[in-house]
Amino acid sequence: MGKKIKIVELFAGVGGFRLGLEAASDDKTTYETVWANQYEPSTTRQHAAEVYAARFGKEGFSNRDIEKVLEDDFEAIPDHNLLVGGFPCQDYSVASTLKNSHGLIGKKGVLFWSIYSILKRKGDKAPDYLFLENVDRLLKSPAKQRGKDFAVMLAALSDLGYAIEWRVVNAAEYGFPQRRRRIFIVGYKKGTKLYEKAVKTASNDWLTNKGVLAEAFAVEEELNTREIKIEGTYAEITDNFSSHKPTVSPFDNAGIMIDRIAVTGRVTPSYDGKVATLGEILIDEKDVPEEFFIADDKLPAWTYLKGAKKEERKSASGHVYHYAEGAMVFPDALDKPSRTIITGEGGSGASRFKHVVKTPSGRYRRLTPLELERLDMFPDNHTKLDGVSDGKRAFFMGNALVVGAIQKVGEALSAKR
Repeated sequence: MGKKIKIVELFAGVGGFRLGLEAASDDKTTYETVWANQYEPSTTRQHAAEVYAARFGKEGFSNRDIEKVLEDDFEAIPDHNLLVGGFPCQDYSVASTLKNSHGLIGKKGVLFWSIYSILKRKGDKAPDYLFLENVDRLLKSPAKQRGKDFAVMLAALSDLGYAIEWRVVNAAEYGFPQRRRRIFIVGYKKGTKLYEKAVKTASNDWLTNKGVLAEAFAVEEELNTREIKIEGTYAEITDNFSSHKPTVSPFDNAGIMIDRIAVTGRVTPSYDGKVATLGEILIDEKDVPEEFFIADDKLPAWTYLKGAKKEERKSASGHVYHYAEGAMVFPDALDKPSRTIITGEGGSGASRFKHVVKTPSGRYRRLTPLELERLDMFPDNHTKLDGVSDGKRAFFMGNALVVGAIQKVGEALSAKR
């Protein structure tokens, strides 16, 4: 095997990044996870951590609050070549800068600043590459100052010496079985071959065919771009960042930033391969536990919630208002990729957003945890563990990523570096 890329995986969940990158190992590159952290602050029992440890072992695995690790056990985080993580989408505003080794104050509990802290404190030993994932609304948050959060983040990573490219990817547009839209953020540290290639390549070429994300997810070559200079301290960006249209983010679905100058444009996916469908991942009806079937007397509630509505409603304060929403596809189409899995997918209660399929016998049912795993391209029963409920397993998959998409980025990084 070729060069080993050592990975630190933050906000690891049940291991989607690890599965995808280790599957991307080839003769040129071996991806090896040397340390991972998963901690859920809102629960006493750490179910995701239990699943992670059961599948990958406890060696090099931390189930502590990452901020506590940074405070009193930073040396536990080994040197590594690639830092990955699906960090929560939060407000990245900063109140002020500090004249000390930590550099800045972010809002307490905002986990992007944990990533920043690791990179800054590692110094010369900071990883060569970053691969981060988030919901696509990151590009347009917050609502009253569109794009500010992403601008703060880009500025912080640029100041640490990284070139950053990003793409919003809908997994279904590249043949995967779920319409899951996420932003992928890939960084290259100054001094690496990829950084130098990015500097020397025209931005349009990088975004359409020369970059890592273009290698992973092909796009049409025509692209109109614009330039955004991100200036000022992080506090000044927090206070002042805006576009010429305050209700529209200046950041499009693709872009690259070098030395605080971002070039961004809207790309169009280009894919003509096989498309996986919801129907292909379903297990045989006879193997579905009875509790996943919807009783006839419960079906009207599901039909109502999935249907179109134009009705008068009254708020808790007594205010009367008119409510309207369009119909959902019901039952879900089996000949197309599925809708996005949500964290509330589990449980038997009627819901507008849970998946419902019609079986060959004509019955209606919810998806099983195994089927949800398949839509995220996890191994069958990856999350099956004593003490972990079906509802919790569904929650994991609503929080997870499409493993096949992660693998594509890992393969592209190996090919391009």
